[in-house]
Amino acid sequence: MVKPKLVPLSSFHVTWGYVAAALSGIVGLWGVFMARRERAPRYFLWAVWAAFGALILQIVIGVILYSGGINPGNQHVFYGVVIAVTLSFVYIYRSQFRRKPNLYYGLVLLFSMGLAIRGIMTFGGNF
Repeated sequence: MVKPKLVPLSSFHVTWGYVAAALSGIVGLWGVFMARRERAPRYFLWAVWAAFGALILQIVIGVILYSGGINPGNQHVFYGVVIAVTLSFVYIYRSQFRRKPNLYYGLVLLFSMGLAIRGIMTFGGNF
């Protein structure tokens, strides 16, 4: 049972999950289609950071809900952790991403979109 004070946060997490997955997919496809360009336009990098921000917000809200006693199932938690680890690796290897930022960020965002969709689909499921 969801605690009454966590209900608005829980519904925001559900809604924002779709937004984060869609934003990651759109920006990811945009990056892959612009892969031939040498440099990434500034507005593309802003979109990348907006997509990363949406994913990070989802992770933070998920941790708050989980620590508040909501059990989403271990598969849902697993995909959230994999997204967090993926974003951590992007941060660690950000200097290598300067070679082909459009392609690399696009592929990472498409991968993250797949993980987000999988996380949405497996809510309540256990291994």
